[in-house]
Amino acid sequence: MTTPTPLAPPPGAHAYRLRTGRGDFAVVDVPAAPDAEQRGVALLLPGFTGSKEDFHLMHEPLAARGYRTVAVDGRGQFESNGPRDDETAYAQRELARDVLAQTAALDAGAPVHLLGHSLGGQIARAAVLLDPSPFASLTLICSGPAEISTAQQARVKLLRDALAVMSMDRVWEAILAMGAPEDVGGPARGLGGPEQLRRRWLGHSPAQLAATGHQLCTEPDRVDELAAVSLPFHVLSGVRDGTWPVPLLDEMASRLGAHRTVVTGAEHSPNLDRPLVTARALADFWDRHRAR
Repeated sequence: MTTPTPLAPPPGAHAYRLRTGRGDFAVVDVPAAPDAEQRGVALLLPGFTGSKEDFHLMHEPLAARGYRTVAVDGRGQFESNGPRDDETAYAQRELARDVLAQTAALDAGAPVHLLGHSLGGQIARAAVLLDPSPFASLTLICSGPAEISTAQQARVKLLRDALAVMSMDRVWEAILAMGAPEDVGGPARGLGGPEQLRRRWLGHSPAQLAATGHQLCTEPDRVDELAAVSLPFHVLSGVRDGTWPVPLLDEMASRLGAHRTVVTGAEHSPNLDRPLVTARALADFWDRHRAR
């Protein structure tokens, strides 16, 4: 597998604005490899402070397995437009309705495999609870049953307080001052160098960050609701996770009757830490639940 230029589309990708009934969304759309059996379509939702680029390293191996993958910036994330001072636009139900509109706009011809990382998993769950019919399966990557850990809630509160009184530029400087990216994590960690990550940060709407940060700190446990939906579920994580402890993810998988994957050598972002292993686990799961 070749390594794509950071923040540039990976090989074979189309970067464009997906037009939907709820506005346009920036996507990276990678078709299945021409010599592979066409097996299905997957919609990939990034996490808090993340973006569609968080899935760059998985597109190519998934294309080789016959899957078209479409990674999307949600409303107010990086290159997708959204109001910068109206938090009501980012209510979870609104973001879930966006996902349903994105799925419809893909014109996949069959139910779509839905995947969400972290915050994206909780938005994906909300979309499935609104209407499961467009989906062939749901995969939750490092996305837990309810609110994030107490330690992470403190970090999110600090960020929300900073956004209330500081510009995005100044908040970025404060984030970098906290330590090395591998220690700080969050928006300081990802593909690309400091300038590319800064550009991604500045593309986010402050209102989106504030609203979704609040959601992460207050999300109720909706696992029983989700378990009542007739869909195949997949819970995937690394071996360590400070946002939702791994034993909590194990318990959630059991409650859902979900397939469970733990990626060795990975933490909160297996899609970045071990992209080939993660892509293989996803394709194996999707192969068992082919859309008809």
